[in-house]
Amino acid sequence: MSPLLSTPLSSISLDTGIVATSGSLILGIGCRRGVSVDKVDAAVRAALGARSIRRVKRVATIASKADEPALTEFCARYGLPLVAFSSDAIDACVKANDTLARSPAARQHVHVDGVCEPCALLATPGGTLIAAKLALDGVTVAIAATPSPPR
Repeated sequence: MSPLLSTPLSSISLDTGIVATSGSLILGIGCRRGVSVDKVDAAVRAALGARSIRRVKRVATIASKADEPALTEFCARYGLPLVAFSSDAIDACVKANDTLARSPAARQHVHVDGVCEPCALLATPGGTLIAAKLALDGVTVAIAATPSPPR
């Protein structure tokens, strides 16, 4: 199981505008229990669009899904670390940003108002959400980017 991370909200950019970036990409992923790795892969590819999966540096999810076989297999397939966040950290991130998508399904099943967008931001201190939640076949994906280095 992945380590449980905690990131101070003061170190996270909660700007959800879609922007171009040359920084590394971080995926926030939520999914239904038992979803296939191929569905995770398809949802990620759809969310990435023209962006290369080689730019992805890690995947983030809620702690209760950190052992989900499709997520761990997806991460193994691409050599990506999987980080997980507590419900409390996710709730704090969602409450700090009114523009993040709220999900009644996430509230019902994992007791938070969202998974992919707040997890992407929590795993990207100082980063920006560059692709809002995309839902496809039981998988949700959001993309954050690390800050670009100064020129």
